[in-house]
Amino acid sequence: MPQPIVHYGIHFLLPLVIAVLCYKKQWKHAYFIMLCGMLIDLDHLLATPVFSANRCSINFHPLHSYVAIAIYILLLLPKKTRLIGLGLVIHIIADSVDCALM
Repeated sequence: MPQPIVHYGIHFLLPLVIAVLCYKKQWKHAYFIMLCGMLIDLDHLLATPVFSANRCSINFHPLHSYVAIAIYILLLLPKKTRLIGLGLVIHIIADSVDCALM
């Protein structure tokens, strides 16, 4: 399976599956919150060049650092921040898979 399909499939389909299965009554809200996890890609704007096909984001960009990832995992614990944490962790999973497939 081509790398972009896997990467964007994880970014968009995994949150949708989780939202529909775990947040049935509020799946649209849950899906939207998890999709907001993609906002951490704004840290790519700090890099030169902004995009490099052969660069792994994990531990290169500040919001993709190991410290940030640890914080995202901690956000999974309280119920109030769980959806945000899920979105961020799913984003990191997608980027990690991307790095593994390089």
